[in-house]
Amino acid sequence: MTAVRAHVFISGYVQGVNFRFYTRHQARLLGLWGWVRNMPDGRVEAVFEGERAVVDRMLEWCHRGPPSASVEGVETAWGAATGSSKDFEIAT
Repeated sequence: MTAVRAHVFISGYVQGVNFRFYTRHQARLLGLWGWVRNMPDGRVEAVFEGERAVVDRMLEWCHRGPPSASVEGVETAWGAATGSSKDFEIAT
């Protein structure tokens, strides 16, 4: 299978609710690699790489987020995986 890359911006009440930690946990459970970080404008930015079906599952989760979050929108830009990482981390 060919790996894909989804560059995602998640908006809503997504900071201060452990969104990054839950995202890292979920991505690692699914075997994805990439990163997640808070943005100064209140959104969360993430990059997910892996098989398309698995990345799609992660994006479904992003539309819900952790229990205390309130997701209003998820913008996704697709591309080819770069393979620059083989883990999923919280970026600064």
